[in-house]
Amino acid sequence: MTPVAGPGDLRVLEAALAVHGLCLRGSVVPAEEAAPRLSAGGAAAAIVLVGHGGGGFWPVFEAWRGAHPGLSHPLDAWSKALIAPLAAAAGGEAVFPSDRPWHPFQQWAMAAESLKPSPLGLLIHPVYGLWHGYRGAILFSPAAAARLGLTPDAAGAAPVTSHPCDSCPDRPCLSACPVGAYSPDGFDVAGCRAYLATEAGRQGCMSGGCRARDACPVGRDHRYSDPQIRFHMAAFR
Repeated sequence: MTPVAGPGDLRVLEAALAVHGLCLRGSVVPAEEAAPRLSAGGAAAAIVLVGHGGGGFWPVFEAWRGAHPGLSHPLDAWSKALIAPLAAAAGGEAVFPSDRPWHPFQQWAMAAESLKPSPLGLLIHPVYGLWHGYRGAILFSPAAAARLGLTPDAAGAAPVTSHPCDSCPDRPCLSACPVGAYSPDGFDVAGCRAYLATEAGRQGCMSGGCRARDACPVGRDHRYSDPQIRFHMAAFR
């Protein structure tokens, strides 16, 4: 997949997203054999990621959620309600991490922004650290991609992105977990969830956020608010 940055209408799209605390998180031109399929048939020629750095979108989402009570997956619903019409207005169609068939959002993100996973498995950003995310992606047909300048010919070299974990010898994220759920062998999901069900887990990570994630020194200024952290922890549990 080739990273690209398109001009023109994408600036209009980004301005519309910014009102809601979201932004464009890079673009890729997929190889034909790996390209996602458009609902009308054919392969997408370009993928534009939509997400956030930090929690600036949270007040907007909270206001929307207050007006739409009772939803089982409110953040996914908000993302779709916001991004889908903006995608259509830009001549594309939206896909989301919560929908099947599952799309390789992590692979797209690594290609678009030259990111890589932290020891916790989360992609780490040189500015936002572990406090960022992807709310959806917009697929463009060959004609729409060409109009926006999202073509292999328009692509330059991949962005040079520093990887903070490479210069972090202590890796406090791996030693901060109260139950040692993170190790070179991977993430002990069952052990983590069992701990979160205990009183110590409820008073600790469930209330104040994952201790391992919180131990990372990168992007501290972009740490999510406590209400947002508790929302995500409840969704994981």
